[in-house]
Amino acid sequence: MTLIGMLHRRKDPTTVFKSYAYAISAKAEGAEFVFFTPKSVDFEKQCIYGKIYENGEWLDTVTRFPDVIYNASYVSSSANDIVDKLQEVIPFTSYSIGDKLGVNDRLKVAKDFSQYLIPSEELHDWEQFIQQLSSFKEVVVKPVTGNKGKGIYFIKKLADAFLIGHELEEQSLSLEQLKEFFHNQLEGNDYLLQPYIRSVTKSGNSLDFRLHVQKNGQGKWVSTSIYPRIAPPNTIVTNISNGGYTSPLESLLYYEYNHVEAFNIKRTLEYFSVALAKHLDEIQKDEFGEELDELGIDVGIDQKKKLWIYEVNWRPGCPPLFYLELDVVRNTIHYAMFLVEKQKREHIKKQQGKRQTKNVTDRQSTDISFVSSFTKHQSKG
Repeated sequence: MTLIGMLHRRKDPTTVFKSYAYAISAKAEGAEFVFFTPKSVDFEKQCIYGKIYENGEWLDTVTRFPDVIYNASYVSSSANDIVDKLQEVIPFTSYSIGDKLGVNDRLKVAKDFSQYLIPSEELHDWEQFIQQLSSFKEVVVKPVTGNKGKGIYFIKKLADAFLIGHELEEQSLSLEQLKEFFHNQLEGNDYLLQPYIRSVTKSGNSLDFRLHVQKNGQGKWVSTSIYPRIAPPNTIVTNISNGGYTSPLESLLYYEYNHVEAFNIKRTLEYFSVALAKHLDEIQKDEFGEELDELGIDVGIDQKKKLWIYEVNWRPGCPPLFYLELDVVRNTIHYAMFLVEKQKREHIKKQQGKRQTKNVTDRQSTDISFVSSFTKHQSKG
């Protein structure tokens, strides 16, 4: 029976929202499931001191090494050596796609999707910042490695002042106050500077779409879910964890757009999500020899119906709607089992290749021996 391991930095699976769903789904698919941390790995004995879910509770267990590992979270730097060692002998489902700037740079170079990128540059100094603000009138400053909408600033140039939005607060600043804010809050930190893309609802709330894509049990990219995220008033941050909210995709589309537009946008989002995932996966294979398994792609649609990529997230988490969450879990389990079968096939192919090489070598040795023997016989004759 296939043993799937869920590697997490936390010791207690009850504090990990997804662990129960994965354990139950694995069992339903005929696989065993163990939750463990890097520190619970024993390389000498080739075993895991982890936890299994049985009869409604998590129990301590000792298992063999898993056949595949779902690396569900970042680990501490001190655990990197353990993870690297595991990766040498066990297939992992997930590999990092990198930070926002790295993803942008790769898409720029590859060009296929560069027209959907928001012009972005690293924030360096005051002159650059004020020049961009003067050009675009509205800009967004976001951390290069941020997540969940944290640390994002919206700055707007007014007639005689500057408006700064951060989280749910807004404040008006003079030029001197803005300069002071820049030096105190932004300068010297890793931020991206972008023009603000006006993707909003009829009522003026910021709106974006999370496109959740995964590989399924055949190793193919599929669109698992697409859902809108709407920001509360006075902020551009749509993340659910920061007060944003969602609704069924079609309900929002048919409310915000006419029927033809709604239908076309839905189809576009479905196609775009899978196409971009395939493209990024190919880049990842070419550059790092790794395969991606799951992405959360955030996009906006401006007033001209043009689609823009806000960012691409690794490990996007489960959708906020329960029935969509189950689809995410199933795909992860199915893909993990696919990797196990893929490794078995590759092992068999490798062994067959070795046997074929050995057979060829043996035949060549026999031929050489025959020729040598024949030559000696002829010489004697």
